[in-house]
Amino acid sequence: TLAERTNLAGVRHILLVLSGKGGVGKSTISTELALALRNAGKRVGILDVDLCGPSIPRMLRAQDSAVHQCDSGWVPVFVGQDEAIALMSIGFLLERPDDAVVWRGPKKNALIKQFVTDVAWGDLDFLIVDTPPGTSDEHISTVEALRPYQLLGAILVTTPQ
Repeated sequence: TLAERTNLAGVRHILLVLSGKGGVGKSTISTELALALRNAGKRVGILDVDLCGPSIPRMLRAQDSAVHQCDSGWVPVFVGQDEAIALMSIGFLLERPDDAVVWRGPKKNALIKQFVTDVAWGDLDFLIVDTPPGTSDEHISTVEALRPYQLLGAILVTTPQ
């Protein structure tokens, strides 16, 4: 659809941050990478699709922010010292930041598709997608939703053990 083309039309590169297990530092890598790219003069967004543990808002001290609607969808929250990093996370949609999300596949998949199609990212050099641990439905949904844009790269976070 037209909305799908327009909301990601200005995004040059999409990077997925993945791992086979939890607690290896995906969200830390996503955050540090976004800050480093921003410091290098790039326009950066982070899409936090870790629905059960959305930690990016807390890492960027944005957990009290709210998401607003505009004509082309959701407006991401702008964070960082110069408010230059665009951020979307389910953490902004929960009543309390520590609320648990207990959803089954179809509802999670629908939200991920909505995050991909309905966020008005504007012009970005990089969109970093912070994924949940493992290899779940969320990963398949994310890659399927992003596939038409053919801008994908991946960073696989591992630990020595």
